[in-house]
Amino acid sequence: MKKFIKRNSRELSIVIAIVIMGVAFGIKEPIYLSGDNMKDIFEQSIIYGLMALGMTAVIISGGIDLSVGSALALICVIISKAAVGGLSPFIAILLAFAISITLGLFNGILVSNLKLQPFIATLGTMSVYRGIAYLVSDGYPVLNVPSEYRKLINGDFLNIVDTSTILFIGFALFMYFIMTKLKLGTYIYAIGGNEEAARLSGIKISSVKVKIYAIAMIGTGIAAMIQVARLGTGDPTTGQGYELNAIAAIAIGGTSMAGGRGTIVGTLLGAILFAGLRNGLIVSNVATFWQYVATGVVIIIAAYIEVIQDNFAKIFKKKGSETQGITV
Repeated sequence: MKKFIKRNSRELSIVIAIVIMGVAFGIKEPIYLSGDNMKDIFEQSIIYGLMALGMTAVIISGGIDLSVGSALALICVIISKAAVGGLSPFIAILLAFAISITLGLFNGILVSNLKLQPFIATLGTMSVYRGIAYLVSDGYPVLNVPSEYRKLINGDFLNIVDTSTILFIGFALFMYFIMTKLKLGTYIYAIGGNEEAARLSGIKISSVKVKIYAIAMIGTGIAAMIQVARLGTGDPTTGQGYELNAIAAIAIGGTSMAGGRGTIVGTLLGAILFAGLRNGLIVSNVATFWQYVATGVVIIIAAYIEVIQDNFAKIFKKKGSETQGITV
């Protein structure tokens, strides 16, 4: 039990924070804890939660992807035009996957093959993808997405659970499997922890990085499918600032922005906490500018907790070394 608590201390602390936040907002606004509002919070966490789950692997590897918001807009526009043009909903879904992987591969090639800094590379593609979204849509939203597509993605599976929820949980399990069960996950942590040591150990850094960015963008592709199904449009302006929401969920979830440390479960909980916070502020009628302030403060606190944990780890490691020296 002690080992479990020690190993999952960050995730457990987020769960406690979610409970405390729920009680606090529930006391102030009882509607916050209603079943309908709980469902709203979960649904609000899905879009940037999907983006965050993918980006978690990128950040653990020591990179970052600022293009996800613009990529979301581009994918939304293309699949909306395809659906409006009469393409089968299933083909539109496959198209979304193909586009997302292609955009991710392009980011990965810029970072791994051209040796660009991830921040600069994805800052550039953020503008490129947004520009292409405007170009494809002629600057206007693509309207009247067929109901067949919307029902397929945003409907209920066996009248029990939303399809979007299944997609969200499915992608979370997919990323969890990669990061905990496959060698690729081990390589991602190794590269983020010490890239040079990973290279000397025989890991093909460039190949792994390309795969990371491609896989990560799949989450954005799924988010785009859900966004189009919910709104019935493909808007080239959508997704602005979503990359920051995703990064916030990742930071709250305990992933180190320096790379080498983090978990998919932490990001999942971080996305729910972030969505719960924003929803609580809205339900409490907090002014928009204070919502931004509160959100920023939470991110700073989350980052500072990481610093404190690092300092404690160094202290205990030093004490352990001193104890071993005395024993010898």
